[in-house]
Amino acid sequence: MDKFVRFLSSYKASIVLLLIYAIGLAIATFIEKWMGAQAAKMLIYYSPLFLFLQFLLVMNFILILFSRNFIQRKKWAMVVIHFALVVILLGALTTFLFGKEGQVHIREGEKTDQMVMHTSKGIKTETLPFMLELRDFRLIRYPGSQSPSSYESDLLVHVDGEVREAKVFMNNVLDVKGYRFFQASYDQDEMGTILSVNKDVAGRTVTYTGYLMLVAGFILIFFMPNSRFRKLQQQLKEVRKGILIPVLLIITTFGYAQDMPDGPMSGTVQENRIPPEHAARFGTLPVQFRGRTMPMNTFSSEILRKVHKEQAFGDLNSDQFLLGLLAMPQMWMQVPLIALSDKEISAQYNLPEEYIPYYHLFDQQGNYRLLPRLQEIYHRPADKRTSSEKELIKLDERVNILYQLFNHTMLGIYPDPNDPSHTWYAPGDDLSVFSETDSVFITQSFEQYLAEVRQALRSGDWSKADQALEVIEAYQSDNDKASLIRPDKLQAEFRYNRLDLFNRVKVGYFISGGLLLIIALMQLLREKRWKRYATAVLTVFIVLLFFCHIFGMGMRWYISGYAPWSNSYETMVYVSWATVLAGFIFGRKSTLTRALATLFGGVILFVAALNWMDPQINTLVPVLKSPWLMFHVAVIVAAYGFFGISFLLGITNLSIMAFAKHSPRLPYRIKELSIINNMSLLTGVVLMTTGTFLGAVWANESWGRYWGWDPKETWALISIVVYTMVTHMHLVKRWNSLWLFNLLSVFAFASVLMTFLGVNYFLSGMHSYGQTEGISSVFMYIVIAFVMLGILGIISYRKREKVI
Repeated sequence: MDKFVRFLSSYKASIVLLLIYAIGLAIATFIEKWMGAQAAKMLIYYSPLFLFLQFLLVMNFILILFSRNFIQRKKWAMVVIHFALVVILLGALTTFLFGKEGQVHIREGEKTDQMVMHTSKGIKTETLPFMLELRDFRLIRYPGSQSPSSYESDLLVHVDGEVREAKVFMNNVLDVKGYRFFQASYDQDEMGTILSVNKDVAGRTVTYTGYLMLVAGFILIFFMPNSRFRKLQQQLKEVRKGILIPVLLIITTFGYAQDMPDGPMSGTVQENRIPPEHAARFGTLPVQFRGRTMPMNTFSSEILRKVHKEQAFGDLNSDQFLLGLLAMPQMWMQVPLIALSDKEISAQYNLPEEYIPYYHLFDQQGNYRLLPRLQEIYHRPADKRTSSEKELIKLDERVNILYQLFNHTMLGIYPDPNDPSHTWYAPGDDLSVFSETDSVFITQSFEQYLAEVRQALRSGDWSKADQALEVIEAYQSDNDKASLIRPDKLQAEFRYNRLDLFNRVKVGYFISGGLLLIIALMQLLREKRWKRYATAVLTVFIVLLFFCHIFGMGMRWYISGYAPWSNSYETMVYVSWATVLAGFIFGRKSTLTRALATLFGGVILFVAALNWMDPQINTLVPVLKSPWLMFHVAVIVAAYGFFGISFLLGITNLSIMAFAKHSPRLPYRIKELSIINNMSLLTGVVLMTTGTFLGAVWANESWGRYWGWDPKETWALISIVVYTMVTHMHLVKRWNSLWLFNLLSVFAFASVLMTFLGVNYFLSGMHSYGQTEGISSVFMYIVIAFVMLGILGIISYRKREKVI
């Protein structure tokens, strides 16, 4: 028993227990995919063995605090953080043992005091100490769409002989006698509401206390003189006294170019090219799409990406492409513009590879060639479809987009002033909701505009086409009763699209980061004054790029009305920003760190610009309309930037150990970069942990629970555990190795990739707002990269003693 207690009070036990914990969590996420969420909870999350493992972790924390005399040694940051983790786990235990969670279903005009709870023993009903009455339920949709913007319940609460009015909607909670009611769902006929109910006063109080203690402990990490972070800062100052030159690192970047596809009508397309000036005028026309009023330029950009999988068609921009397609449909039906990446489909239907014309998909009788196969596919469950069948469905979606454009049923440019949902109609829609006069005007005005475009292509005089466009704009302005046309925001969005700041910043990051890296390499040979000046100039340029990056994010925030990190594309842009920021923070006296951060920021923006990322500004689902989203995502994703810096610094040190020749100053350089790596990891762990617990608060304040063991949540926790192990490895004497630390800082990044991308691809969960499509090839490259890093790790292990 004494031997077990000694082991349990050791740092080795901490790492071993954390490793088992992380493996158990990872296995649980795959059990959920194969067997369901309930099976994962029974077999792992709520199993006695897993609860016992968490108990051992708590005991380990407590024993270490006392056995290592942290209180006597005034290690207050460590004391507060470990006690906070114990309090948080106790809060979770309190919630598990005493908390109540269920649902209340009420129809309009009805009353109820019954709460339904789903327990391990089956369904249980509990009587509430008050009565709820539903006066009215409202489902509010985004203008012109079926997407919910909000759903709200007007309630009467009969409690203690009184009747109180209350309103419940997403992120607006009703509190009555310790019970909290959250808007969860609604009946299909929109005449009833479903409220989730939670009673957990004790558990919430204990858990929130733990969260506050954790934040206090993290603050102490950066300010207490004897904290780990401050000691690393002091070590960095001492190491830099012995360093005069930077280390060697070779990074290869590459790019690609996409030419306009050759096709039988390429020459005709060029002959009928819409001038950029009028295309830009057309691009400012307001259009309603997916519940949002946007400039036509945004709409055309999305259409081109969906159909052609590029941001331009040869040298035509998206506005020129769309207007040409609308004005000359017969010509564009013969142009190879529909993207197709599946060779099996090309062979089966005798279609060209890469790009196919619209008319190739119809036979001589006008029958749609894909229809018979599609009918078979749609009768098969989604999880039983092959990759080729899924690609055929995507091809069908592209064809349907073109079909709607050719028939003028997709462009919502005419507002109906009498529609309570503020729907805008396309000229090819059923216009019976309009008066006869307006209906005729809508049809004729659009056809007249396209006729003037065709005439202008022949004559070169675009004045009448401009006038026809002004007529449509005047109708929009006169009939926009809901004031959806916001000229300031539309102009800002048009400028945002035209500036294309993130792509420009990406190129700037690559160039400036690459040049900065070259200078660092040249300083290996000799220090010269001009190199210091060049470094300063490049740093100023990077700062300007960084502010352009911020400006682009600010424009997107202004246009959308919410923080620009709600989907995969926006998150990648934000991670790039956080990475460059981390480079500024930890690269103040390290040119190499700053260069690596800038290059990595460019790489992340490059990934964000790939076809499978959707840069479209979309409306938010109701649950995301919360200030907690801004704080939770901003903090947790910022951690990815610091982990990315550590990933690159780890690769750098392993490369030095593997390939650099011994030099008296080389061990100092490796140690310097390792210290920066460690500081970056600590910052990342603080941000990741804080962001995860902010998400837990958001979940509790929005739908009544801190944690639902959703795969995304679970893998965020796994990342925290993994990086906690890496940052604590030095506490075990046998594992206190610069080589091992740098190797683990590299491979720990795999948990971040799994959290951000892998969960969406391999698993499933409620965090659908972060999902991406078409990333299977990306994972192949990631696997290859980590195999190569494994080889680098082996080589560096064999040669490390010659360098260090």
